[in-house]
Amino acid sequence: MRPLALVYRGPAARPTACTEAVADLLRSSPLGFEVRYVGRGEKLRPATLSRAVLYAQPGGGTLRAAYCLMRRHRATIRDYVAAGGRYLGFCLGGYLAGATPGFDLLPGDTDQYVATPGATVRGTGDVIIDVDWRGHRRQLFFQDGPVFVPAPGATGATVLARYPNGGIAALVAPFGAGRVGVVGPHPEATADWYHDAGLRAPSRLPTDLGHDLIDEVMA
Repeated sequence: MRPLALVYRGPAARPTACTEAVADLLRSSPLGFEVRYVGRGEKLRPATLSRAVLYAQPGGGTLRAAYCLMRRHRATIRDYVAAGGRYLGFCLGGYLAGATPGFDLLPGDTDQYVATPGATVRGTGDVIIDVDWRGHRRQLFFQDGPVFVPAPGATGATVLARYPNGGIAALVAPFGAGRVGVVGPHPEATADWYHDAGLRAPSRLPTDLGHDLIDEVMA
């Protein structure tokens, strides 16, 4: 039986292309996930999450608007991860893993990368950003994604990628008996994302980086 991954599809993840891209990334993973959607027809309940090995929160709109919709699920998601589940957050899903506001799953918090000193991107539009992913320079689709800020003295996190100014762009950290994987840019972005934004898609789409993130959070 294939491991079950749940992907949020609801009003806190707009447009639906964000959700579908995460689902496709999970389906293409060598781990062989079965993917189902939650958040609309199937509600985000403890019994639903208990059947899955991973819950994914895609990108979408603004943090505060999304958290207003998701905060009623905060305890459910925290309990699921603490009991051994996996949380995977992309862009907005990464912001939601933070604490102000968010599910408070990280050993620290999040901030806007564009607001950090030395940021190579200042606007909130769609761009291509360079990151250092495990020692290799790669280009990813980016739209006002988070930077992850560890709390003083925090330990246990594995940093997968950094922005050009040194800020953390992707990491995996323990939470209780489970694990949390988050990324600010979009390794799940398809060629259509780049084309629709008037950007030239990299010759090598970063799907392998998304799979690396999945492998690390499932380890």
